[in-house]
Amino acid sequence: MAKMVLKNVEFKESALKREDILLEDIPLTIPQHHHKLQYQYWFWYSKRMPGKVTSVQSYDDNLKLISKFGSVEQFWEIYTHLVRPNEFPSYIDLHLFKVGVKPMWEDEANRNGGKWLIRLRKGIASRCWENLILAILGEQFMVGDEICGAVISVRFQEDHISVWNRTSSDIHTTNRIRDTLRRVLNLPPNTILEYKTHNESLKNSNSFRNTDLFKT
Repeated sequence: MAKMVLKNVEFKESALKREDILLEDIPLTIPQHHHKLQYQYWFWYSKRMPGKVTSVQSYDDNLKLISKFGSVEQFWEIYTHLVRPNEFPSYIDLHLFKVGVKPMWEDEANRNGGKWLIRLRKGIASRCWENLILAILGEQFMVGDEICGAVISVRFQEDHISVWNRTSSDIHTTNRIRDTLRRVLNLPPNTILEYKTHNESLKNSNSFRNTDLFKT
């Protein structure tokens, strides 16, 4: 599956080999001359089967870790090797999360949280995704460690971008994330933003149904 999101052959092969030695557990080393980010992050990817209900175990098994980074330089080294979302096949998810937090509703950091979701017309996912992750890495949301990560989900008729936060009950912080999303993505008037708690997602095993709707 790594070939779906990685465009450099040598990078693909090294990534596939690292999967066998649990990259998740390898400590991240940041050179002293690098520009450190406030948090360390990792990229994951997964492929979904349309119309198929996925169990927690099968979803976890389907998650593949691409790489970790903790500096500006390390981010760009990885990012330049990633295929852009507009070129993904359908039903691929690419996840950017803080190291230690897996892109799963059941993760301890996510359990009491939720996510903001934006549905995108085809063709603009790459630009929106890049603007979003640069805003997260640059701490433009100004909500401390409340943001757990972000996901770009490529589907057949539309694409989805989501931002996951730790505490769905913290309305002030949750709304600040929404307002920053509007700004960094330069959303047009009347764009609908949807919010859903991870508890609700766990109940109906779906990320995109029964959301609360908000207009810009």
